[in-house]
Amino acid sequence: MATLTVLKFETADGAEQALEVIENLSKEQLINLHDAAIVTWPEGKKKPKTKHLSDLKGAGALSGAFWGLLFGLIFFIPIFGMVVGAAMGALMGSMSHVGIDENFIKSVRSKVTEGTSALFLMTSDAIEDRVADAMKQFKFEIIATNLSKEEERKLHETFAEEEAAPAR
Repeated sequence: MATLTVLKFETADGAEQALEVIENLSKEQLINLHDAAIVTWPEGKKKPKTKHLSDLKGAGALSGAFWGLLFGLIFFIPIFGMVVGAAMGALMGSMSHVGIDENFIKSVRSKVTEGTSALFLMTSDAIEDRVADAMKQFKFEIIATNLSKEEERKLHETFAEEEAAPAR
């Protein structure tokens, strides 16, 4: 079963540094990294920068549309206020059927603020003690949602990257 985990760091570059460790753990087969995205919000900036790590292709990788929708709900739609309230409700509804509810979105929104960063990971099959050991060097807060098998299936049906058609 896959887990969507958000690690919030107290520095704008913490997520980038932690991702390197996670990628190495994945290469060592200590965690299965399906997909990832980073949010950095440097001091003095009005809004965060987001980056989907599109080099993580293959089974389990989600599309840029998923990350764009998720980051839009968390960071950008609140800027527009009540004008898009109904649209926001519809978008949140579309995400809740894949295990991402309003509480998750509000939690991330309230914690990832100016001067911080966040690492969004879609993972499974972690060797928890080894992963925890490798991540001890970082100061972070975990914000996570566990996806049921059904929610994971729906998420991939809705947002999985299209596999390239084989050449003939």
